[in-house]
Amino acid sequence: MNKYFKAAKFFLLFVAPFVLVSCKKNTVPKPTSYLRLEYPEAEYALFESSCPFTFEMNEAAIIKEKSSCSFTIDYPKMKATLYLNYKQVSGNVKLLLKDAQKLTYNHVIKADDILEQPYLNPKKKVYGMFYHVNGNAATNAQFYVTDSTKHFLDCSVYFYAKPNFDSVMPATSYIKNDMQHLMETIKWK
Repeated sequence: MNKYFKAAKFFLLFVAPFVLVSCKKNTVPKPTSYLRLEYPEAEYALFESSCPFTFEMNEAAIIKEKSSCSFTIDYPKMKATLYLNYKQVSGNVKLLLKDAQKLTYNHVIKADDILEQPYLNPKKKVYGMFYHVNGNAATNAQFYVTDSTKHFLDCSVYFYAKPNFDSVMPATSYIKNDMQHLMETIKWK
C-alpha cells in the first residue's frame, strides 16, 4: 500500500499539474483596437467682436481672445485648438503671405503631402489659401485670408496628442470642415 501511496503522491504532485495546465487553450494576445469616433453634426453661429472681421464658428467650440484680435478656438472633446491670428496690412502683404506659407511648409519633413486649395471671394474681398497637410505632421490644416490692402488672418489647428494621422483622422476631418466653414464665412468690417 505504501508503494501505491507514493505513486499516487508523485502523480498528484508532479504529473497532475502539468496535465491540468497543458489542457488549456493557448492564450493569444488581442489585436490593438481603435475607438470609433463620431461627432455630432456641426451647428454654426456668427462670432462678432470689436475686431475688423466676423465669421461663423462651431457652437461646440470655445473661443478666447489671446491678444488684440488673435483668438484660440478650443475643441475640448477632441483635444484640439485652432489658433487664429489677425494682422493689419500696411504695405507688407508679401511678407505676411511668405510667413504664412513658410509656417505651412515647415511641416514638409513629417507630412506625406500638402494640398493647396485656393479661396477667392471677390464679392466679399476675401482671398486666401487652405492647406490640407496629410501625414504625421503637428498640424493637419492651415489657412490664411486677406483683402490684400488692410486685413490678414491666418489659422492653424494643433492636437494635444502625438501626431498619428490614422488615429486622429476623424477629428481632423471634422475640424478641417469647421476651418473651411470659418474661412468661407469671414467678412471684413
